[in-house]
Amino acid sequence: MNKYKRLAEDILNLAEIKINGSNPWDIQVHDERFFKRAITEVELGVGESYMDGWWDAEKLDEMIYRVVHADLHSKLKRNLKVALQLAGFWLINMQARRRAFIIGERHYDLGNDLFKQILDKRMNYSCAYWKGAKTPDEAQENKLELICQKMYLKPGMRILDIGCGWGAFGKYAAEKYGVEVVGITVSQEQVLLGKELCKGLPVEIKLQDYRDVSASKEFNGKKFDRIVSVGMIEHVGYKNYREYFEVADSNLKDDGLFLLHTIGEVRSTKSTDAWTHKYIFPNGMLPSIAQLAKVVEGLFVIEDLHNFGADYDKTLMAWYENFNAGWNQLKDKYGERFYRMWKYFLLSSAGAFRARNKNQLWQIVLSKYGVSGGYISVR
Repeated sequence: MNKYKRLAEDILNLAEIKINGSNPWDIQVHDERFFKRAITEVELGVGESYMDGWWDAEKLDEMIYRVVHADLHSKLKRNLKVALQLAGFWLINMQARRRAFIIGERHYDLGNDLFKQILDKRMNYSCAYWKGAKTPDEAQENKLELICQKMYLKPGMRILDIGCGWGAFGKYAAEKYGVEVVGITVSQEQVLLGKELCKGLPVEIKLQDYRDVSASKEFNGKKFDRIVSVGMIEHVGYKNYREYFEVADSNLKDDGLFLLHTIGEVRSTKSTDAWTHKYIFPNGMLPSIAQLAKVVEGLFVIEDLHNFGADYDKTLMAWYENFNAGWNQLKDKYGERFYRMWKYFLLSSAGAFRARNKNQLWQIVLSKYGVSGGYISVR
C-alpha cells in the first residue's frame, strides 16, 4: 500500500468513510492515482479526480457531509502548486472593477437552458425558505415573500436589486406589492431573459457593476426606498466589502432598509477553495459575520440577522434532482465531464450545508440610523 493511500484511509476513518466499502457514503476508487492527487492537492485534487472518473460515491452528498462535519480539511495542507493558484486573493484585487464581469461570463452565462432546467419556475438561484413548503416553487416564493415582508414594502416604493439574476425578486415584488424595481447584474444572459420575464412590469434590468450605480447621476438624485441584494456579495471579495456597503449607503434614503441575503463562512477567510474558484465561481469568496460587522460599522445598524442555512441543503438537493432528471435534454450541449462537475458542485454543496459547522445562509436587515421604535423581525 502506498503512503498516500494509507494516509487517505487514516484521514477518512475519522469521518467513518471507507475506501471501497459497502456504505452509500463510502468512496469507490477506480484509479489508484486518486490518493496522491487528493492528499497533495486537497479540494482541487478531489474535485478534479471526481470529474475525471477516478472515484465515485453512491451518496456523494452524504460523503461530503461526513468530510465537512469531521473537519477533515484541517488535517491536510495545500501544496505549493495549489497555494500559488490562490495567492492572487491576497496579492491583487480579484474582484476589481475591471474583473467584475468574469463571473457573469464564466458562470451565469453558461446557458439559460441549463438554469431553466435546474431552478424553480421563477428562476431563483439562491437558497429557498422551506418553512411550510412542500415543493421548490413554494419554498422559493416563501423566500421572496419573506424578503418583501422584512423590508416592509408599500406600493409606489422604488427598490434597487443588486445582483438581480433573472429578475425573480423584481417580478414578484412588482406583482404582489406594486413597487418599482431597478435590478443590476453582470450577466448578459440574465439581462436578456430577465427582461422577457418582467415584460410589462415596472422592472428595469441593467447590465451593470454595482460600483457604477449612482442615484445622483442616473436617477435624478432620487434615492431608493429599499435595497435588496440576494446571493451577490459572495462575488464582491473582502477587499471591496466596504465599497459595496458605501454604494448601498449612498443610494439608500435615510429612512430606508437594506436586506442582504448571503452564504457565509463561520470563519473569516480571504480566499475560496481552489476547485470552486477554477470551475464554478471564479473569484468568489464567502464573508463571515465578523467581516461584515466590521465593514458596516459607521454606515449601517444591524437590525436583524436570520440564519436558515439548513434550508440550502434542501434547495441544492432539489436543484440536483432537476439537473439529473433533465440531463438527457442537456447532455449533447454540455458533455459528460460537465455533468460530473455540476453533480459534484451541487451534491458537495448540499453536504457542506448539511454539516452545519461551515457554510451558513444569512439574511441581514440593515438601516442607516436605526428604525424608530425598533425593527420587528419577520420569520
